[in-house]
Amino acid sequence: MAKDPRMNDQMREKPLYPGEKALIMFSGGQDSATCLAWACTHFEYVETVGFDYGQRHSIEMQAREQVLAEVRKAFPDWDSKIGEDHIVDLSALGQISETSLTRDVEITINETGLPSTFVPGRNLIFLNFAAALGFRRGLTTLIGGMCEADFSGYPDCRKDTLDAQMQAISLGMDKPYRLDTPLMSVSKSGAWDMAKDLGGKMLVELILEHSHTCYMGERGPRHDWGYGCGSCPACELRAKGWAEYVQAEGRHV
Repeated sequence: MAKDPRMNDQMREKPLYPGEKALIMFSGGQDSATCLAWACTHFEYVETVGFDYGQRHSIEMQAREQVLAEVRKAFPDWDSKIGEDHIVDLSALGQISETSLTRDVEITINETGLPSTFVPGRNLIFLNFAAALGFRRGLTTLIGGMCEADFSGYPDCRKDTLDAQMQAISLGMDKPYRLDTPLMSVSKSGAWDMAKDLGGKMLVELILEHSHTCYMGERGPRHDWGYGCGSCPACELRAKGWAEYVQAEGRHV
């Protein structure tokens, strides 16, 4: 069979977890799209789960479906590894969260330095529900796009927080669970590098075109780094990372 030309610059490293299965918390943003590619490279089988927690805009839930469909179409080898997609209704989280992600209010920085987009306990709740779903599905390895390198200071993205939560989950489920966070110590520029290593220019373009990061839900004219308002904290991080990625080796994109 002729080699698929689309895979010419895709990474061909030995899988880290051959024969293993995982459940990825998948939002359809840049980080979770990169983590999906990482999971498909290193695991035999992956399922995806998204959380509908009353986000300010529905675009995030729409984008995750689009990214997942495009990854399946562009990378047949990965498509064969991707199983069921799950949606968990966490609307109660949005109802008790007075934040800029769940209310139509201005994004501000509070007295502790946290942006008003911080949804208290969100990642901790996501992990609990993902673990409960994984218990039923026989998936005790969870994958998330949490990062403490380039991030907005959310305390539930820190490795220490996540390690403690996973220890509690393992105890509460009476079986060992593991959380893989391939982007934990990776900058936004490094995330673009990882995407290129995993899926070549095709994956980078897929993430630029179909993933969604903007807190304001903006999908107007496309920037070099993708779509967004350009001024919210998420857009600023993504744009900065893209500029550093392009500049690193004098790339022309």
